[in-house]
Amino acid sequence: MGHEPPVVEAGVASGLCRAQRARRLANLLNLSTPLGLAVARAGGARRRPGPYGLVLAEGYGFRFPVAGAFTVGDVIVTASTFDALLRRHPGLLAHEERHSRQYAVFLGLPYLPLYTLAMAWSVVRTGDRSSRNVFERHAGLLAGGYVERPAQPLTATLSGAVNLLRTRRSPRR
Repeated sequence: MGHEPPVVEAGVASGLCRAQRARRLANLLNLSTPLGLAVARAGGARRRPGPYGLVLAEGYGFRFPVAGAFTVGDVIVTASTFDALLRRHPGLLAHEERHSRQYAVFLGLPYLPLYTLAMAWSVVRTGDRSSRNVFERHAGLLAGGYVERPAQPLTATLSGAVNLLRTRRSPRR
């Protein structure tokens, strides 16, 4: 008993466990799933039911955020198709479902600035957005298609950032 996976037929969950039903309700009430549906609609994505009680949105037309897929509440959005993504990363939907749980735990929309801070910390420590991002690590880096990069000394990453800012501010000749 307990937390049993749903029975999946043709990619759609026919039954959800108690934790998945609670997550769906929380993300509806905290407004993250309605926001995800609005983002998908604004980006012209086609929506369909997915496993774990998620909504899959394919064909997203905007270039932001830069990701193979991203989750807002219980909505997973991609510019690609899920068939193509899952061929490359079979564990992707489980990874994204963990992000939907994170939205529920962090009361929805406050998750977005927290995720941004975690991403910035990861860039400072490793030079990439995911390797030291606590939310990506908890969701499973490899399942999400990420490569884990080692932490670098803070002096190296901070001096690299300062140099990057200097070159951007220099007048072009």
